[in-house]
Amino acid sequence: MKWYPFVCAVALAAPLVAQEKAASEQSLVAGGAIRPPVLRGAEQSDSIILVLPGPPPPPTIVPVTPPPAPLPPAEDDDDDHRPLLRRSPKPVLPAEFEHDSAIFAQKWIGLWSEPDAYNLFGEPLRERTVVDDSQSENGRIYAFPDPTGRYREIELDFAKGDGLLRTVFVYPWKLKWDECQRQWGSNVRSTEANKGRTFHSYLNRRLDVLVDRGGNVISFGLY
Repeated sequence: MKWYPFVCAVALAAPLVAQEKAASEQSLVAGGAIRPPVLRGAEQSDSIILVLPGPPPPPTIVPVTPPPAPLPPAEDDDDDHRPLLRRSPKPVLPAEFEHDSAIFAQKWIGLWSEPDAYNLFGEPLRERTVVDDSQSENGRIYAFPDPTGRYREIELDFAKGDGLLRTVFVYPWKLKWDECQRQWGSNVRSTEANKGRTFHSYLNRRLDVLVDRGGNVISFGLY
């Protein structure tokens, strides 16, 4: 019975020898040389990756973010674009002129020329020629709006010779002959005129008043 352990050892070693032999043969076939058993499995087998020629990969398309849309323009304020009216500054008028422009102008008869009147009245609305009995021109009359608004219109008569103011004709908005008498009195000489009008000439004043048949004052003259 002493041979039994030996037989068992041989039996156990036989599979190991067979496995070792198979591994040696496989290494010989793969590498062409026999490698020691201790090196078997210690190195990884070489692997080669072959890249076959082909079309280039498509370019990577990066999405482009569009710029933000501009803000809508602010609504225009009509007040911001209204045309600017560059009006000339209102002239500084003398207090006496503001009180009664016609009486003020009367005080400058014989002193004012046309440029002097322009300084207070501005541009004339119109003008006309004054003729004498022989139909010869002896002056010019310029019509102005009253800057004070007291009267509808004022006409200034300038002599042809020296160019100085000689008569002021005033056209009131609404004035009755009765009001004139209360203000200036009744010391007048009256003369009938055409179209039923009456010409009242004051004897104690440098004042003439033209009145229609209804008693409305058409105009009055200061000289």
